[in-house]
Amino acid sequence: MAKFKYKLQSVLDIKEKMESQEKIAYGLATAKVLEEQEVLQKLMIQKAGYDRKARELVKGDMDLLEIRACRNAVDTMKARIRNQMIELHRAQKQQEIARNRLNAVMIERKTYEKLREHKMEEFKHELLLEENKEIDQLVSYTYSQNE
Repeated sequence: MAKFKYKLQSVLDIKEKMESQEKIAYGLATAKVLEEQEVLQKLMIQKAGYDRKARELVKGDMDLLEIRACRNAVDTMKARIRNQMIELHRAQKQQEIARNRLNAVMIERKTYEKLREHKMEEFKHELLLEENKEIDQLVSYTYSQNE
């Protein structure tokens, strides 16, 4: 019995390895986005705390140094939040790039798999034709022997 051997199997194997590497890269990019979102959320919570403290200081006894320090802290937090939003945006761009690369590699792999499937079908069809030819020859030989 003939055995199917795909000539481009090594290429398909490489494409599968590339896909797994891109999946890892995409996973790392997604983890980075989640990490940056978490940092941003913590900064926003910290800023809200400073805002609350500043409102309480204005309502109570007027300690100008403490109010000024609290407002400086709020301004600092605003700057840190702005910087964190920039980092989050960068991480999201990297995630998008990784997703696009993953999609491209997946399309290539699927193309080679489809080609492999077509070659397999051709092989099966040729094998069937060969078997039919052998059966015809056997029937013809048997028929000629009986006459």
